[in-house]
Amino acid sequence: MAKGPTRKQKSASRLYAVQALFQMEASQSDLTVTLQEFETYRMGADLDGNTWEDGDIDLFRTIVEGAVNHQAKIDQKTDAALVDRWPIGRIDPTLRGVFRAAGGELNATQTPARVIITEYVEIARAFFPEGKEPGLVNGVLDHIIREDFPTRLAP
Repeated sequence: MAKGPTRKQKSASRLYAVQALFQMEASQSDLTVTLQEFETYRMGADLDGNTWEDGDIDLFRTIVEGAVNHQAKIDQKTDAALVDRWPIGRIDPTLRGVFRAAGGELNATQTPARVIITEYVEIARAFFPEGKEPGLVNGVLDHIIREDFPTRLAP
């Protein structure tokens, strides 16, 4: 019986998805090209003496494609959860990647809501170790899930 991806591989895939979405926005790169670049040159790669974690390619693709396919809806929901004077276009592009990846996973998988919140708060903590961004990610994702995915919350 084949084993599925490990928790570590799933977490790495989420991080890669945030990075890919950031890269796509920053460089206006194509979805197909970006997916191929990450799958070929980043996941499990040895770069500058550091070995990158191997990821779950299927989850990575599902998240990124879900984020791209539902970006307008994700951005709208994120805007609604943010303070009015801080629309998604004004926040850090890395945070936009976090919100879009989380939204992509929410829309394209049945991952439990608490897992998604925990994983993306940890990603925000990795990018912003001293900032308030992890708390913002927690609050925004909690709001979105309660509004749009209440059945995904554990009883």
